[in-house]
Amino acid sequence: MSNGRGKRSTVYRYLTGPDDAEFCKRVTEALSLGWSLYGSATLTFDTVKGRVICGQAITKDVYDFEYTADVKLSEL
Repeated sequence: MSNGRGKRSTVYRYLTGPDDAEFCKRVTEALSLGWSLYGSATLTFDTVKGRVICGQAITKDVYDFEYTADVKLSEL
């Protein structure tokens, strides 16, 4: 059955950064643009800089998308 939008593809990004308000804002912005959380967040400690680093995978369903190496996933 056709949904009228063409072929669906799922794209994936992994956001990383210091555990701070800016990281949370980046994730919130992605969610507001149609991305979805994928799995649980991850945390690690950067011993050189003495700070916690977060990671969060996100995915988004897009239509009529053809992947190329130069595509900017953050702009989808």
